[in-house]
Amino acid sequence: MERVIVADLLVYLRGKQQQDFLSRRSTSINLLEVLRDWMLAINGKKGVQVAYIDYVRAFDTVSHAKLFHKLTAVCF
Repeated sequence: MERVIVADLLVYLRGKQQQDFLSRRSTSINLLEVLRDWMLAINGKKGVQVAYIDYVRAFDTVSHAKLFHKLTAVCF
C-alpha cells in the first residue's frame, strides 16, 4: 500500500499543482490558481476538497539516510 501511495503522491507533486520548488512559480501563484479553481467549482455547483500537507517538521525528524534510501528505491 505504501508504494501505491508514494507513486500517486509523486505523480501529483510533479503535476502543475506543485509550486514551491519550480522556477518562476510561488505560493502566491498557487493561491491565485486555487482561488480560481474554487470559484469555478462553486459557480458550477460542484464540491471542493482540499488537502494541504506540511512536511517541514516531519522532514526534520526523519533519518535523512533512510529517507534517501527509500526514495531511491521507489524512484529508480
